[in-house]
Amino acid sequence: MALPYQWQYRLDRWKATLQRLFAGGNQQPRPKLCPSCGSLVGINATRCHNCGTNLKFSMAAVNRSLSGVFSGPAPVTTALLVANLLIFGVEWMAAAAQGQGGGLSILWGMGGEATFRLGMSSPYGIYYLHQWYRLITAMFLHGGLIHIGFNMMALMQLGPALEELYGSSRFFFLYIFSGAFGFLLSSYTLHNSLGASGGLLGLVGAMLAVTTKRGGAYMRDLRSRLISSVVFLFVLGFMGMGIDNWAHGAGLAAGFVLGKMFPDRQPMTPRERQIANALGWLAGIAVIASFALMVMHYRDPLPGQA
Repeated sequence: MALPYQWQYRLDRWKATLQRLFAGGNQQPRPKLCPSCGSLVGINATRCHNCGTNLKFSMAAVNRSLSGVFSGPAPVTTALLVANLLIFGVEWMAAAAQGQGGGLSILWGMGGEATFRLGMSSPYGIYYLHQWYRLITAMFLHGGLIHIGFNMMALMQLGPALEELYGSSRFFFLYIFSGAFGFLLSSYTLHNSLGASGGLLGLVGAMLAVTTKRGGAYMRDLRSRLISSVVFLFVLGFMGMGIDNWAHGAGLAAGFVLGKMFPDRQPMTPRERQIANALGWLAGIAVIASFALMVMHYRDPLPGQA
């Protein structure tokens, strides 16, 4: 049976990537395109002569590599989806090792020691143990299959449009900053929390900001739908449905402010691209450092242990 076109295209891209990786010595060098501005650059060039982008270590180069692997217009969104699913698998295995995560608890009942060690947002861990990495690692942890299922569906609905609007670097920074700010306020109000919804509400906040800067019936209708969804979500939180309104509200506010600050388009000038790439690298380094610190502290004594 023939594969769908999108999967055939994706397999062809992966095949070409592997051929370049393992047969690079047999290929003739050829000019390249700058991943940021699209200018034709020389065979041995390390920087673009037009915009100054580093051709190997810039966020644009990383984004192009991700595009080659994930074969889509929103590589960061897809990478976030894959990362969340992989870490949920690690979370489940850690819970199973502690004798948890069995039966129906995998649907909406995972927590306890495993999630604390893996970096859930905790006032004790953040303010007493000074484990600030929890503000970011908590974004990739979830309380069960239902939790991660709803969050990943929301990510795939909101992410591609905003990544196309802002560019991958700005989008990545928006998502990570909104989620971290959400957990900062949540932990300050003495809540233990986890999940991607702080970052997701940041995306909603950015979309609300876009609708306030653009006129027309479509923007008004979109804004009305977004506000209705947010109000419904907060009502569920007030009803005691296990929803962290503090993280949601702070993430929403952070996303709205960034949405007001960011131009409603991808970076165009060399200066805009440099700033966007710097924001993307800042978010990427923060994520990598946070997980590295989590691994270093994974076996630390739990609260109450000697």
